[in-house]
Amino acid sequence: MLTPLEIEALRISLQVAGTALLIILVPGIAMAWLLARHEFIGKSLLDGIVHLPLVLPPVVVGYLLLVIMGRRGLVGSWLNEHLGISLPFTWQGAALAGGVMAFPLLVRAVRLSLEAVDPRLEAAARTLGASRLRVFFTITLPLAVPGLVTGAVLAFARALSEFGATITFASNIPGETRTLPLALYSLIQTPGMEDAAARLCVISIVVAMISLVASEWLARRTRRRMAGRDQRAT
Repeated sequence: MLTPLEIEALRISLQVAGTALLIILVPGIAMAWLLARHEFIGKSLLDGIVHLPLVLPPVVVGYLLLVIMGRRGLVGSWLNEHLGISLPFTWQGAALAGGVMAFPLLVRAVRLSLEAVDPRLEAAARTLGASRLRVFFTITLPLAVPGLVTGAVLAFARALSEFGATITFASNIPGETRTLPLALYSLIQTPGMEDAAARLCVISIVVAMISLVASEWLARRTRRRMAGRDQRAT
């Protein structure tokens, strides 16, 4: 049986990771489509900015979020003054931090899947009078579903395990922002809590493995369904 501390940490982690995925899903698909289907000046720079969270220390990302989204930040001050929204030190802020760190994984997976879609199929649909938006939603996106599923699950798992950016931007507040990694960190810092820390470690590994197995299973199932549709169509 899970202890109240473990249930709380797992609940907050799932809440934060799920919200993070919802935040980045649409922007991630749009960014992947832009990078996969268009050539423009500054594309390499944009691609580098998108993937910066993969190579920057997470603490740096958390600090930048404080500078931009803090109560006195470039964007955060406006949100706080006009909308009464304050993200630092809240679970919503933790979700934002996790989403920023997971964003490159989603974009990369969806972009690779979009690049594998034959542009001639899209061109054929356009010649039949379909608009760009209709082509995207009826041809491009369905064919890219395996990559979308994989990217979404990987992004969820990345947000679930985020530590550095979360503790910098949202702190380590019990019952609010203390996710599994932060709860494990707190236990490690507490003498005599080695057994509890080991239990949280095992829980984190199990949740991560479930996410990875689910990603592979969903991707394979989607590919089989698409292959079956193609066979019936022919």
